Amino acid sequence: MIVTKRHSLRIAAVGVISAASVALAGTAATAATPAPHPVSVSAAGPQKAVAAAAKITAKPSVNSVKAWQLFRVTGTTTGLKAGSKVTLQQKQRGHWVALPASTPIARNGSYSLGVKLGLKGKNELRIVQGTTASPVFTVTVR
Repeated sequence: MIVTKRHSLRIAAVGVISAASVALAGTAATAATPAPHPVSVSAAGPQKAVAAAAKITAKPSVNSVKAWQLFRVTGTTTGLKAGSKVTLQQKQRGHWVALPASTPIARNGSYSLGVKLGLKGKNELRIVQGTTASPVFTVTVR
């Protein structure tokens, strides 16, 4: 049998994929077997975890700006993971469009985002993270 460079690369790739699938199968098996958790029961019955509803607030630093003038949008979040990014969206022709303006959420749940808008007139804006959105606010660009 003649072993070519292409053949040896193919054998090496199959070996790497096989090793990765065996490693993943091992971690999936341990992940599929959950560790026993003690159940806490009170007089009222089993305790249920209440998930906090995710919420975002947003407040622009100004209500009116010149085209391409920098302003800030600040706010707080609850129920969202620190470090995840919030993004500014603008309503354009009846649809929400993500603008290239995003920032991570701080550990205390706050964020501050620098924004420049060029679309003149009233701009309807909101801050989003995943499926959670802030109330709509407007900034007029003149």
